[in-house]
Amino acid sequence: MRKQTLPKIMRVGSPDDFQTPPQALNPLLKYLNKNQTIWEPACGKRYLVDYLKEKKYKVIGTDIKEGIEYDFLKYVPTKIDIIITNPPYSLKNEFIERCYNLKKPFALLLPLAGLETIKRQSLWRQGLQLIILNKRLHFETPNNKESHCWFASAWFTNGLNLEKDLIFGDV
Repeated sequence: MRKQTLPKIMRVGSPDDFQTPPQALNPLLKYLNKNQTIWEPACGKRYLVDYLKEKKYKVIGTDIKEGIEYDFLKYVPTKIDIIITNPPYSLKNEFIERCYNLKKPFALLLPLAGLETIKRQSLWRQGLQLIILNKRLHFETPNNKESHCWFASAWFTNGLNLEKDLIFGDV
């Protein structure tokens, strides 16, 4: 019998397998409603899910690594109000497009270079507000070591009704 090849995103050590430090959520928290259900569809080791729960938010965490049936590009929990995630690097365009198609408020943690490309710019024209983080994040690498990030990140949001389109947030 032929060995099944897992999608790249599901492979151990994949460059998509970087874990987000929970403090990345701090500048976003004041824009979230504790009565709404947040979906974290690329939750990995659940750092963001656990932090949001600690702060008393209702959260559903799923990840394709839990099984192909939890693929964000195909699956939707029955009751969600907002999507918050750090999308896998190789699928950022697909995640952005899916968020707009689901017509739910969202916040995606992306490098500032996420503003680039014709494809992404055509998507962002549907509505975009940014919370630019005041320092670089140190993501956990697939081998459980802290990275020394070389890029600035921001929360790319839609539907959160921020007071301005561009906010500088403290991590």
